[in-house]
Formats: sequence, C-alpha cells, structure tokens
Amino acid sequence: MDTSKHDLSGLFRQLGLAGEPRAIDEFLASHRLEGGTALAEAPFWNAAQAAFLGEAIADDSDWAEAADELAMLLSQQR
Repeated sequence: MDTSKHDLSGLFRQLGLAGEPRAIDEFLASHRLEGGTALAEAPFWNAAQAAFLGEAIADDSDWAEAADELAMLLSQQR
C-alpha cells in the first residue's frame, strides 16, 4: 500500500528528486514549462519521470493534484 504523502514534496521524492522546500524552490527557479507544453513532455524529465507524470495525470491518480500544482508552478512568470 502506498502510504507516501501526495503533496508537492512527496511528488518530488516520487520523481527521485529532493523534496525539501529549498530544493523545490531551486528546481522551480531553474526550470520552466513553456506555454502549450504538457508537464510530462517537458524536456527536463528523464523517461521514467515523464512516464510517471503522464500516467498520473491521464489516470487522475492520487498524484494528479500534486502534478497539476507542479505544472502551475512551472508555468508561472518569474
């Protein structure tokens, strides 16, 4: 049974990235989701990360809300 937190920090950990607030802020500062690009199609994901994000959104899984939040944060003007 998956008992991990399905929040932004948990999503980062699920993707194999550091989930601490500072690490998330650094990731967001150095990556951008260009208009019209789906989250899973962003060039900065490896194949496994892209597949996970694509499935999470397509299947409306427990991770979909966190993935949507990530997409919104990556799309914001900075």
